[in-house]
Amino acid sequence: MTIAAGGGSASRSQLAVPIRISAKADYAIRACAELAASSAAKLVSGDQIARAQHIPVRFLLNILTELRRARIVRSHRGTDGGYQLARPAGEITIAEILHAVEGPVARIRDLSPQELRYAGAAEHLRDVWVAVQTTLEDVLQGVTLADLVDGTLPPAVATFSRDPPTQ
Repeated sequence: MTIAAGGGSASRSQLAVPIRISAKADYAIRACAELAASSAAKLVSGDQIARAQHIPVRFLLNILTELRRARIVRSHRGTDGGYQLARPAGEITIAEILHAVEGPVARIRDLSPQELRYAGAAEHLRDVWVAVQTTLEDVLQGVTLADLVDGTLPPAVATFSRDPPTQ
């Protein structure tokens, strides 16, 4: 549901607000989903992930390095090497993956919404940005890789995806 001017509620289809998700973030989540869909004991090569998800392999390998540093994936070298999730898919959230490759979800002029201060008529804009950040983080922290791969998204996410705002 969206909030209409004046604090009342309005139909979700009333307005679509653009949210930008980078290719890097999208690729990171898709790569982790591919690993989650494979057997926990099986190693998956970067080339296999890249082919399965249509991700440029060099870009993917850089992303996988960041995910390894964040202890989301493990890498194994050698001819039989590859990648696997560092923990069960049910313990890794979409928020954690995004944070690993992009940093904090909501930043405005390189500040968190809580750090912002506005004057005059825009004084309460900070509260709007904090609410946006909280809502976005709630959704992203509420979805695990297991939810994504199994198609068992939390009810709130499933509801939002069935009734998206119009473009």
